[in-house]
Amino acid sequence: MQVNVSDPNLPLVRRLEAVGFRAWPASSVVYDGSWQVRLTGSHPSKRLNCVVALDPSDHRDIPLRIEKAKRRFEAHGRPLMIRQTPLSPKQLIDHLAAEGWECFEEVVTMTCDLTTLELPDTMDHLPTHDIGRYVDADIAVHGTDPALKPALAEIITSIKPPSGLFVIEDPESGPVAATLCVQDNDLAGVMSLAVRSDKRGQGLGVEILSTALRWARMRGARTAWLQVVANNEAALSLYTKMGFSEAYRYHYWRKA
Repeated sequence: MQVNVSDPNLPLVRRLEAVGFRAWPASSVVYDGSWQVRLTGSHPSKRLNCVVALDPSDHRDIPLRIEKAKRRFEAHGRPLMIRQTPLSPKQLIDHLAAEGWECFEEVVTMTCDLTTLELPDTMDHLPTHDIGRYVDADIAVHGTDPALKPALAEIITSIKPPSGLFVIEDPESGPVAATLCVQDNDLAGVMSLAVRSDKRGQGLGVEILSTALRWARMRGARTAWLQVVANNEAALSLYTKMGFSEAYRYHYWRKA
């Protein structure tokens, strides 16, 4: 994969990275200098199991620090992944490329100005306070392994900022859409949004996203943000239609 790094607003990147860590908390976080080592043995989410360098000038002892992180990941039964953001030192990325690492996924971080966004005057769906109900819906609409339910429930329970858990259900077939919105002061992160595969193209994505964003704006959020895999054209189209635009991109690396 060709990695193209633009010239983003680094203060904004730092702020979105910080709120992202709070909105999707790993069970184990340690620092090696400014490198954050995130691990969650119970859940395979890449955001919860990666090394993130947070200072472009922190590039000392790169091979040694990668080896230390590798041992920590092995102890948790996880393959080492490094997440490249605009804050990553160029020397680190050059080292990964020279050592044969593979850049295997690109993710777009997008933002939206909630103060000018046109949203419905009323909320069609209220957030649920039943974490179990939300987790069941999230697993159903994503089609993920039900065995991950305890881990996902633990992650959501550990989110400290206020969270809006939204579910749309069909009376006959059960959950058809779900989203998680985390409001952190004036920022609102859409951490998960999915529509069941047989119900896509019916406006449910716009419906549930609009509801979550209105909830966040009513609570004082002024900017919404989210992350979407760069090749997910349907999601990118939805978010662009809703007023989101690209802020920056990040990439995952693994040993080939």
